[in-house]
Amino acid sequence: MITTLGLYFLMRYAITAVWFFLGVTGIIFLVDFSETTARLAGLDGYSLAGVLAMTALRLPLILQQTIPFITLFVGMTTLIALNRKSELVVVRAAGISVWQFMAPFVLGSAMIGLMGMLLINPLAAWGQRQALEIESTWREASGASPGHTVVPWLRQLSGKDDTIIGARTVLEEGTLLVDAVLIHFDTDERIILRQDARRAKLKDGYWLLTDVTETRPGEVPNRLASVQVRTQLKQEVVQEHLSQPETVAFYDLSRKIEIARSFGVSTKALETQFHSLLSLPLMLVAMTLIAATVSLKFSRFNQSRSVILGGILSGFVLYVVTVLVKAFGSSGVVPPFVAAWIPVVVALALGVTILLHQEDG
Repeated sequence: MITTLGLYFLMRYAITAVWFFLGVTGIIFLVDFSETTARLAGLDGYSLAGVLAMTALRLPLILQQTIPFITLFVGMTTLIALNRKSELVVVRAAGISVWQFMAPFVLGSAMIGLMGMLLINPLAAWGQRQALEIESTWREASGASPGHTVVPWLRQLSGKDDTIIGARTVLEEGTLLVDAVLIHFDTDERIILRQDARRAKLKDGYWLLTDVTETRPGEVPNRLASVQVRTQLKQEVVQEHLSQPETVAFYDLSRKIEIARSFGVSTKALETQFHSLLSLPLMLVAMTLIAATVSLKFSRFNQSRSVILGGILSGFVLYVVTVLVKAFGSSGVVPPFVAAWIPVVVALALGVTILLHQEDG
């Protein structure tokens, strides 16, 4: 009986989850399409097909961020629907405890977490890289400034040449810099040369600058089609230093972390991203337990609005705390493992404690 009942509850949960995912995906697509159209409509190369493709590429990344809330609402909706049809009342009357009939919902949320970690995240990482490449191409063709305000900086030493490298946009996992600036210093730390390049591509042993303007103190700026600047930086070092964790798939994170450590590059952000994805199934289980704490009380017609609002607020607080602590982990304020797992463990403990109090006294 328990197996048959569990399969029935799991099926109800899965159907509700599919409808929620379809609805949220449609809303995200429309909103992001409108925002992208308004932001890029004036650029050369802009087309309706291109914006549709860019929106589709960005969709997994945005969807990944909404998974915790989708899981919370799926759990609440399914349990409230079962309550309104008195199915949970019958289950309780048959002597089945809350821990037994909640197992299918816990399993369903964990499966959604695994899907988000193993399927949606790799798609999101790949899609975000492709979308950034398309947008950068459009902006470069239009001569517009890049849409990203984060300015990365690198420092390289090649013989007696000390060079600071900056850029407005980073593509191809850090090996392609758009609107790059190279500032050269002599041994007395005085600026001897500034190079402004449309693009800087890292090759084997040198940076290839295109559309370059060279400026030396007291001299007229000189325009060049291309320039090579020697470097001892390896592509792996630059990739690990400049690549964004959101553009690295879950399958590649462990390898990226090991490579970064071997070159002495900070891995805090990558480690935090890895542990956050690893803890995602348990986080969704915590969301499901929070949904159960506000949805298991029997109500034939209407569930208490204040109770439901409390569940939504609790899920929102858990999500905000998780994002905040993740930022602390990425910056090195707290260890990445602690930043990713502590909020999840605390939320699980609170959910189990409340259910124990409600169901078992």
